[in-house]
Amino acid sequence: MDAQEIKKEVREHYAKIAIENSSCCGPTCGCGTDGEQAINQLMNDAYKGVDANVAAAADLGLGCGTPVDYADLGAGMTVLDLGAGAGIDAFISAKAVGPTGRAIGLDMTDEMIAKARANRVKLGILNTEFRKGEIENMPVQSDTIDRVISNCVINLVPDKRKAFAEIHRVLRPGGKFAISDVVSRGEISEKYRRDADLWSGCISGAVDETLYLGWLREAGFQDARVAKEKRYPIPTGLPFEILSITVTGTK
Repeated sequence: MDAQEIKKEVREHYAKIAIENSSCCGPTCGCGTDGEQAINQLMNDAYKGVDANVAAAADLGLGCGTPVDYADLGAGMTVLDLGAGAGIDAFISAKAVGPTGRAIGLDMTDEMIAKARANRVKLGILNTEFRKGEIENMPVQSDTIDRVISNCVINLVPDKRKAFAEIHRVLRPGGKFAISDVVSRGEISEKYRRDADLWSGCISGAVDETLYLGWLREAGFQDARVAKEKRYPIPTGLPFEILSITVTGTK
């Protein structure tokens, strides 16, 4: 699969989730492949203390961590949420930075953008905005963002090195990122890289944890480190291991 085919598959997969209002890999609907079933274990990390109305409207069960907990948010900050989906992490961030701050959600899927914008009005969290765009080429000015967050999305991006370079570009000097994502230990062969379902299920796009951190440092984040890690051996005999990690770093 080339980059455009991957993006088409991912866009269609998450458009369907937005329309159906829940993850197709959620606990009650089941997925078509063993790999997709395994990735269920990564989802639905608890959002402690989140307003029930916000969670009910905007949490589609697509996350693999709680990056906001590691973002060191403060009043007046501008936060950028990459792959914002229905808006759950953007809304949590907007509340954390208060009325003098704002949260920008970025997503490439029209249906998710529409859902997040509707939730913005429904929930009355108006210090948010949602933009359509791709992480490798963000519609965001350089040096304007205090915090970048993302939840189980970078693994879906074909060119992760370009994504990390873009994160570095948009952050202000001294700005920080907190990213929850899926990585691997052990080689993921081309056989699995070509599996469209495993791409959309957050497995085939995962890269080795050491390589992931190396690319972040290459982008300019010398202090990139893993703040939290959770291991998920896949129960199908695949020759690699899947983990969810939350990584932080400073520009």
